[in-house]
Amino acid sequence: MLYFENDYSEGAHEKILKRLYETNMEKLPGYGMDRYSASAKEKIRKSCGALEADIYFLTGGTQTNKTVIAGILRPYEGVVAAVTGHVSVHEAGAIENSGHKVLGILEEQGKLSASAVRTYLETFYGDENHEHMVFPGMVYISHPTEYGTLYTKRELEELSAVCREYGIPLYMDGARLGYGLACPETDVTLRDVAALCDVFYIGGTKVGALSGEAVVFPRNNAPAHFLTMVKQNGALSAKGRLNGIQFDVLFTDGLYLEISRNAIETAEALREILREKGYRFYLENPTNQIFVVLENEQMERLRKEVVFSFWEKLDESHTVVRFATSWATRMEDVKALEKLL
Repeated sequence: MLYFENDYSEGAHEKILKRLYETNMEKLPGYGMDRYSASAKEKIRKSCGALEADIYFLTGGTQTNKTVIAGILRPYEGVVAAVTGHVSVHEAGAIENSGHKVLGILEEQGKLSASAVRTYLETFYGDENHEHMVFPGMVYISHPTEYGTLYTKRELEELSAVCREYGIPLYMDGARLGYGLACPETDVTLRDVAALCDVFYIGGTKVGALSGEAVVFPRNNAPAHFLTMVKQNGALSAKGRLNGIQFDVLFTDGLYLEISRNAIETAEALREILREKGYRFYLENPTNQIFVVLENEQMERLRKEVVFSFWEKLDESHTVVRFATSWATRMEDVKALEKLL
């Protein structure tokens, strides 16, 4: 079988496994208070150009989104997100489970526009009954989006300006951030993300780590007792060294971006094959998620030898599927898939 289902099917990059083995028998403090976690945080601060950043390592993406959002919002507030956003659709109501509503608004190919956010906020505060409604307390975006699309620097600047005008934080879900930063087409850097967002996270689980995400509050602006909130949400590992060591490796000698480029290069090779064979794309994007329309019979035939993701039913005879590449995808697997398409 060929696997193009997601970008976290494999374990971890060999350099991470090697370092975990080398440090395995060291006796270190728990809960991320070890020297490797401290080293990783310093490397991330330097990469972000945010030397005063508060950084926390959490175990997974859903826990991270729930903890950050619940940790920032007041009891009467909700989070503004695209109706297609991860927190809106694919997190099993984790945000609502924390007591906060996801305030979904329309997007364009997964992206929120500054004008749409402004219109939502203006409409909310223009309603004389807004004291009886859920207040918009923050704006959530992901980069790349659920559709693999990317924000430009200008778009992030505009979103940031609206959020700051209304005094609410801009939060970026960076589960696949490495793949966004590695795209040749992007004009957004990690320093831009740190300058324009109030909080974001750097995904490890989908970008070469066994597990783990690094939450960054770039201006020493973490909520009080955030570590306690992390533990309340079951996202604090007693063996915090495991996340620290992994991120220390990922942020040594540019490894994070280096392995992210592999996903982009293999995705582009697959994209070109699909174009040459006349496949219909559901939408275009430059990252590692490729959305293709297949006839249902063709989809079932391909499933016998290839693992990919169902995305949505397009009509009675066609389905949108997703092929995903990763830091570990081999070009020979792309070539093998070419023969089956």
